[in-house]
Amino acid sequence: MIKKITKIGNSHGIIFDHALMDLAHLKPGDEVNVTVADGGTLMLEPMRPKIDPSAFSETVDRVLEDYSDTLRKLS
Repeated sequence: MIKKITKIGNSHGIIFDHALMDLAHLKPGDEVNVTVADGGTLMLEPMRPKIDPSAFSETVDRVLEDYSDTLRKLS
């Protein structure tokens, strides 16, 4: 896919169309890490939050406790 660098105010940018955003699983406001490799290759890596296993377990336990009646009725 070929994109053109455009002037945006005093900076420059590349407009990502909806299809490209979908393919990269990105949405407006997401952060990306930009790395410049040898030869000037630009790499964009989405910054995905790391989930703390203990916080995840606590959240699951809280949901199971708060919605135990509803979950029992659904099963």
